[in-house]
Amino acid sequence: MIDPYRTLGVSRTASPDDIKKSYRRLAREHHPDRKPGDKRAEDLFKDISSAYDLLSTPAKRRKFDAGEIDGMGNRRPGYGAGSQGYGAYQRNTGPHSGPNAGRARNSPFDGFFKDRTRKEHQSVKANGADVSYTLKVSFLDAALGVEKDVRMASGKTLKVRIPAGTETGQVLRLKAQGMSGLGGGTPGDARVEVQIQGDIKFRADGLDVHSEEAVTLAEALLGGQIEAQTIHGPLLVTVPEGSNSGTRLRLKAKGIHRRPTNGQEFAQRGDHYVSLRVMLPEEQDSDLKKFVKKWISKRPYKVRKETLNRTAAE
Repeated sequence: MIDPYRTLGVSRTASPDDIKKSYRRLAREHHPDRKPGDKRAEDLFKDISSAYDLLSTPAKRRKFDAGEIDGMGNRRPGYGAGSQGYGAYQRNTGPHSGPNAGRARNSPFDGFFKDRTRKEHQSVKANGADVSYTLKVSFLDAALGVEKDVRMASGKTLKVRIPAGTETGQVLRLKAQGMSGLGGGTPGDARVEVQIQGDIKFRADGLDVHSEEAVTLAEALLGGQIEAQTIHGPLLVTVPEGSNSGTRLRLKAKGIHRRPTNGQEFAQRGDHYVSLRVMLPEEQDSDLKKFVKKWISKRPYKVRKETLNRTAAE
């Protein structure tokens, strides 16, 4: 007899969540789509589906545990009537009695069981299992939106649209693109988790983008225009006079653009923030050093707060 607990690999005290998790794992592993033409895989999948149908329905599970129904959900003949005939035979062939316990050789019931089980298997209706994928995309692809090819468990390849502004860990649901159902069951879904790779130039904070641009001493002191890189391409920006390292410039609406969703009337647009970093010449310049020494001697200034003197006692 089929023992649904043994089929799903769970204990008789398993919780509904444990039963569901085990079913999904086994359904993905033994789905016929993974082994086309394998009759044993198809039969095993039907057993798994039947076992889950029984154990996931509280009323059926209680009846099975009480011995009222068998592993296929059929009422056991003679149950509760004190019969020593077929009902006793069913009880002697429980899940812990071994494959041949209580069964006489050449039993007249052998053919009945085989035909009944075969018909029940053929009538099984099971929904397909969901499948999960992880898709790695670059920062720019996630920020701007892109289409990527994802190969399904069924072997077909689908184009998955990554919307602009997709964040790492976000799951995209592809309805009915999971495992096929059996007996008219509904196909499962495909769930694609997006993992965004880091970028050496850009960093996102919601829809806002942050980056850094180097400027010369003259550009920082006197001001001027520089070319800044944005996710939408290069852009000329003005460096104000007297800028320092850390000075931040705001480029309005040059961040991530997200299309309207959930009834929103307008698209959402983030800003791009450029932080300046003052760079000295790579080669030592003696004239610059002489000038700075002469200048600082006449106009000293401080950029750090005074620190507390620490004693040995501290």
